[in-house]
Amino acid sequence: MKLIENTEARRVEALSVLAPRTQAALGQYFTPAPAADLIASMPRLDGLTNTVRVLDPGAGVGSLTAALVSRLHDERPDLDVHVVAVETDPQVMPYLRATLEECRTTYGTTFDLVQGDYLTDDDALIDGPFDLVVANPPYGKLAAGSLHRTRIAHLLVDTSNIYTAFWARATASLSPGGQISIIVPRSWANGTYHRAFRQWMLDRTSLDLLHVFESRNTVFADTGVLQENVIVAGTRGDQQPEVVLSASIAHDDVPRRRTVPFGAVVLPGDRERFVRFDDSAVVPPAASFTLADLGLGVSTGKVVDFRNREHLTDDLNAEGVVPMIYQANVRGGEIEWPQRHAKKPQGFSSSTEAARKLLLPEGHYVVIKRFSAKEEKRRVVAGVWKHDGPVALDNKTNYLHEKKGPIDPQLAHGLMLWLNSSTLDAIFRTFSGHTQVNAGDVKTLPFPSRDDLVRLAQNAPEWLPEQAKLDALVADMFPAVVGSAE
Repeated sequence: MKLIENTEARRVEALSVLAPRTQAALGQYFTPAPAADLIASMPRLDGLTNTVRVLDPGAGVGSLTAALVSRLHDERPDLDVHVVAVETDPQVMPYLRATLEECRTTYGTTFDLVQGDYLTDDDALIDGPFDLVVANPPYGKLAAGSLHRTRIAHLLVDTSNIYTAFWARATASLSPGGQISIIVPRSWANGTYHRAFRQWMLDRTSLDLLHVFESRNTVFADTGVLQENVIVAGTRGDQQPEVVLSASIAHDDVPRRRTVPFGAVVLPGDRERFVRFDDSAVVPPAASFTLADLGLGVSTGKVVDFRNREHLTDDLNAEGVVPMIYQANVRGGEIEWPQRHAKKPQGFSSSTEAARKLLLPEGHYVVIKRFSAKEEKRRVVAGVWKHDGPVALDNKTNYLHEKKGPIDPQLAHGLMLWLNSSTLDAIFRTFSGHTQVNAGDVKTLPFPSRDDLVRLAQNAPEWLPEQAKLDALVADMFPAVVGSAE
């Protein structure tokens, strides 16, 4: 189609003339034509009548508008279409206007073009109601107390990222039964940072379809973005019983789709309301406990290294120096300390009362890396601290404890084995797509009972068996029953 080709040419030209620093500051990642087609393919068109009102907030050059207008013309030529496109960057406006005018010339589409700040402007044009929203919002953190954050918090919900703020305002502008199709980072689906937004959105939107890309570097390949993006299609109103799970390697592949009960996406009784994009991981019936059920807790390491530089040292024999543990020390199910060829100091001087408050008392703890990459073999990597004396943990680790103190040695061993198993890894991947393993995520994970975890440690042929042997042991002790998660 000439409209799609011309809009894609405008996108490429805009990328070539816009300063990378400006794009980064505005969170601009313009939508390639294949991705725009996929996003625009998500809404249902059968219930639309008369004039369809479309919103494209943060429209860029209008790629999503062009894709949706083209689809509406092909599949519902009986409809009139009116588009409201919002864009803040004056350098992009000529490209967006050209796309909208081509939509009008080609298909008779009418439009309003709004130049302004979508999150703060009081323009009745952008508040709807709309029948359809298509969006690729900008990404970027919202500082506490910032104008954008306080504005959206006052009107709708407190949220910590620009993309969820856009999403909230767009959702609020939908008419009852109106639909949104939006491409966003996956980070909103789990964790504490987006809890308030997640609860707010799920209370107002029926999740219709969740699409994941199996490669992180193909959707916005020509912008250098390495980000796990997902497409969410939803309808303003009560949640429907079923959700479509969709996946493709890239934006131009034919998606693989299947329909699952909503209870497989947001588990019944989950107070955090994590959203799962995959229900293929079956939780063994024996793993029916949370850490809280086991009388255990998870916390983040207490030492922020750049704030405690005066306490970091390589003189491990000095008085008052205790082990300093980082992510890199977690190896082979244990804590390697001191680490050979370490890039960071391996000692922490507890010479002041403030420094001593950052230490954990002597005993066994399960230490978990807080950061992993999607491409790593496992997302959750754990090791047991079992050296003598108190210890300092970097804040890029999480640790399991019992009432803020150490854990029974055999229980700690069993916990480490379970956390390093492929069974647990598959469960974790159903709801987490970003590079962090947050304490809030660990709190929601399923575990076997304390007795079964001790039994797992006792049956292990070695401290941490090779992956295949560990997985076989876990599968033998905790067999999965297909369908048990429903």
